[in-house]
Amino acid sequence: MHTQTTPFQLKTWQGGEKGQVRRSLPLWQGTSPEWGEITVASLPHAHDDVRATEITGGHIPTVVFESRGMQVTITERPTLNGPTLRVGGATAYLKRNRWAATHRGRALHMKYGGDRYRLWAVNKREYVLMREADNEDRGVTVKVKESGMAKWKRVDVSATGRALGSDIALALVFSGVDRSVLTRRGAVRAGISRVFHVAVDSSMG
Repeated sequence: MHTQTTPFQLKTWQGGEKGQVRRSLPLWQGTSPEWGEITVASLPHAHDDVRATEITGGHIPTVVFESRGMQVTITERPTLNGPTLRVGGATAYLKRNRWAATHRGRALHMKYGGDRYRLWAVNKREYVLMREADNEDRGVTVKVKESGMAKWKRVDVSATGRALGSDIALALVFSGVDRSVLTRRGAVRAGISRVFHVAVDSSMG
């Protein structure tokens, strides 16, 4: 169901019962008047080269973003390299141009359930998810901004247009993903890293 969404906020939350090992990645939890209680959590590592983030909520579908590869062994968050995105029981199609010069050019393009989405970074703490308009709907834009420090960290969420639960879930799962390659500085660092590893591989060959 398409719904106007009141701006809401998620705050830092540490999951797990007393006595359990605490996750090192800050997690988010909060309540939306329209979408109910929402939780963003880092899933336990199935393997050393796998990282996954899950979002669940009262009126949104469960979304899991997972990435695999050597690059995740040095981070606690999944990255945009080697990703898989599942919405409920369906897999979304993902594509991005890592060589683009602008923020929007580097956007992550997604296709799910016949809808097309674009996710781009405003800066390292703020990003936008847009569901593109079609013949039946004007689309929606969801803005997500992280702020604060330590236990006062929070995520502010606002939506323009009539959103679906999948719009909100897709936008917020990326609050638990390493989005640095969508920024100019992050893209440059990633490019240098790729060139370095290719050079090392060539010298070893």
